[in-house]
Amino acid sequence: MRTTLLTSAQVAGFVAAGYLRLDGVVPDELNDQAIDVLEAGIPRLPYGTPIDKAFPEGTFARRLIELPQVAGALHSLVGPGPTVDHHAVHIREPYNGQAQPLHADAIIDTRVDAFDVQLMYYPREVTADMGGTLVVPGSHLRRVNESDTGRYQNLLGQTRLTCPAGTVMLLHHGIWHGGRRNDSAVRRHMFKIRFNPTVPQVLLWDTSDLADPAVLGELGRRFPWYEQATARLEFHNRALLWRAMTADPSFDIDYWITRVNNRPGRVA
Repeated sequence: MRTTLLTSAQVAGFVAAGYLRLDGVVPDELNDQAIDVLEAGIPRLPYGTPIDKAFPEGTFARRLIELPQVAGALHSLVGPGPTVDHHAVHIREPYNGQAQPLHADAIIDTRVDAFDVQLMYYPREVTADMGGTLVVPGSHLRRVNESDTGRYQNLLGQTRLTCPAGTVMLLHHGIWHGGRRNDSAVRRHMFKIRFNPTVPQVLLWDTSDLADPAVLGELGRRFPWYEQATARLEFHNRALLWRAMTADPSFDIDYWITRVNNRPGRVA
């Protein structure tokens, strides 16, 4: 299967922001088929079902995740042969006035050296009045217990998804997000799949640009909701994740891990 792997800079951007957008990558033919498929529903699966059993060859979901850009991005982040944790079809009715509270799906998941990826697919254009999915960039490594963030109404720098038809988002399992209300006359469809890696998530992408300064530039991005001091926590956690993903125990951002790990004279 032909795939298009992510670059190191793109993966670093995912590590910093917690998500990756692939705008309009799904062809119209599949988008048109999607509406009927999602309206009919897709049968639930046991946790950890292999892809070939979860979505047999030729099915809509299998065709979706085997698109070259989607398959390449998934391989770059979770590796070959991930299993399906769960999937869900979300349909928001016209003029539906209730929004989801801001939340993270990973209730007790505190892994720092591994992560699941959630794919969100939008078969039709999502306009501002349709609401879309709200995401807080860079929130995925700030661990919360599901809806602990639900009291917050707005955070600086949050994004409310508007996108062309056929857009796919890949999200770190810990990102803060929530479905917005639909103030339009059009039904809004979204299909979500959560993938569990089955191999170490180490150097799975196109690493030819690993030494490019753009990589460190992505890893050092700030987001508006950070305070000056608390941003250090995000840089520390990003550096830990990048160390794990590159198998480079010496990597650091502004010496945050190096300072914390400094134990002169200690015997392990």
